[in-house]
Amino acid sequence: EGIEGQVPYRGPTANIIHQLVGGLKAAMGYTGNATLADMQRNSRFLRVTQAGVRESHVHDVDITREAPNYRR
Repeated sequence: EGIEGQVPYRGPTANIIHQLVGGLKAAMGYTGNATLADMQRNSRFLRVTQAGVRESHVHDVDITREAPNYRR
């Protein structure tokens, strides 16, 4: 908020939107919500600590190829 900047080009916006939609569909499936309205009504945000973020990433495994939507 309140800053202006640039990021390197990473390809068409459609690729990013495809990843976002996939994540949203997965979340809706995990939580048993059939519609976006259900998801809004039944969801709440939880703060995750840095330690939790680190722990939730794959560890003790040699990753041979990073997923396009998964970065450290």
